[in-house]
Amino acid sequence: MDWIEKMNMAVTYIEEHLTDKLNTEDIAKVADCSLYHFQRMFACMTGIPLSEYIRRRRMSLAVVDLKNDDVKIIDVALKYGYSSPTAFNRAFQSVHGVAPSLIKLDGVSVKSYPPLSFQIVVKGVESLEFKVEKKEGFRVVGISVELYGEFEQMAEPIEQLWQIAESNGTISKLKELAEGEPNSILAVMIPDEEIEGWRYVIAVATTKEVDSTLEEYMIDPYTWAVFSDKGKNLEEIEGLGYRVISEWLPTSGYEYDNGPDVSVFVKDDAEGAEIEFWIPVKKRAK
Repeated sequence: MDWIEKMNMAVTYIEEHLTDKLNTEDIAKVADCSLYHFQRMFACMTGIPLSEYIRRRRMSLAVVDLKNDDVKIIDVALKYGYSSPTAFNRAFQSVHGVAPSLIKLDGVSVKSYPPLSFQIVVKGVESLEFKVEKKEGFRVVGISVELYGEFEQMAEPIEQLWQIAESNGTISKLKELAEGEPNSILAVMIPDEEIEGWRYVIAVATTKEVDSTLEEYMIDPYTWAVFSDKGKNLEEIEGLGYRVISEWLPTSGYEYDNGPDVSVFVKDDAEGAEIEFWIPVKKRAK
């Protein structure tokens, strides 16, 4: 079963459970994927977070229900998992721009979001430079932040961690410790079953001893798909990960292995920036 088919199965599962309490981990299991990787792939492929897609679908169906004369708003709210009319009203207005109480009036405009269907689409003409190679395990040390919940909620704590690492001297300290391969500052997103979430680590690979201010983690041996890109600055090439997931992965013959993503900041100076993006992969089952 290919990757596109698995994603469409996940969408079908969502449709069948829109009036139930949807668990994102259950949706990811339908796609045979870890929760983090599924949320990331979904957002890259659709341009919206999974939670927003589910909200739009529920509010699209809610419009149909509310147009019935004998239906109360509280009943529709409860049907789609909202415990109060206030919460439902907020969600409804965020999608349609009008209150649910106005739906029965003539001339009121609302939006309709049909179910998604994933297909392979040819995008652009820009190439992606990559290699697939097996690497031995390696040790990384650094500082981390625990991440939970929806993928789109992770940006703020990650940005805060980078600000802390820059301001308190951690980045400079890590650069002095870096050795071996990859010999650069790393951003490692590690699935963490103990906390039922993820751990984002700003780190370097090293075998040197470190003090108690730094944490250490072992990255297991994996087969990695390694992509590289160059630009004037990091902001110019920050979309590399999205291109890999939305353009390369669906047609590559590979799928995500259940390991960390690694971003390698090869270079970032006055002459320009270079980044490598590593994803753990395995041959897709036929």
